[in-house]
Amino acid sequence: MSPFPKKTRPERTARYVTGLHPIVEALTSGVTIDKIFLDSSVQRAFYKELTQLALEHDVPYSCVPLVKLRRLCSSPSQGAVALLSPARFVSLEHVIQESYALGQMPFVVLLDRVTDVHNFGAIVRTAICAGVDAIVVAKSHSAALGDDAMRTSAGALAHLPVARVDRLSSAIRYAQQCGLQVVACHERAASDLYQIDFGMPLAVLLGAEGHGIAPQHLKMADQQVKIPMTGPVASLNVSVAAALVMYERVRQHGL
Repeated sequence: MSPFPKKTRPERTARYVTGLHPIVEALTSGVTIDKIFLDSSVQRAFYKELTQLALEHDVPYSCVPLVKLRRLCSSPSQGAVALLSPARFVSLEHVIQESYALGQMPFVVLLDRVTDVHNFGAIVRTAICAGVDAIVVAKSHSAALGDDAMRTSAGALAHLPVARVDRLSSAIRYAQQCGLQVVACHERAASDLYQIDFGMPLAVLLGAEGHGIAPQHLKMADQQVKIPMTGPVASLNVSVAAALVMYERVRQHGL
């Protein structure tokens, strides 16, 4: 027997879909969903159909306390809230192969644990201007791709594809197999950014401030570069660093 009353009327807003059946309907009809949040106090079996569909459609979900659901939405019907995304999700495979098919050199940006939505939005805005084919992020430990990301990107998120992957290490490996040079940018690298030739299919790897690039991902990079700096400040904001790297590639080889 369902723990929820049958006459519950789900709330729909521009940002969320709430309610078990409306979210199932949204998944099956192709609505772009960033993430699904479920009430952790409810038995998992109640959400079985929804979680199976989420896995099939590559949409992450998590079980959270009801108080968090209520912060997201005033009336989280049936203990389920789906955060809609303005982003266009694509597979990394599609992005790379399409670029090659058009006779171009693929150019992607891999973000490692960049969770700050303002940094993410700023990176997306620069990326669309610098000719980047896609932003690549992991499903977990990444910025939410909702309304805030759209606003901070000044609308660019609606135009730049996002490849959301289970593991960033797999994305790095696949990019390398496809002939992309993975260049990691961090302040401890030995080589200067301006000493690198970007005349190749390229994947730029950047990490969040504080955490940086995960050691296992750093080891996988083909090259490691730093941005030359002077003064007492140890590192740049990640969105600023991203802009400098992207536009060094533009400077060398154009859009």
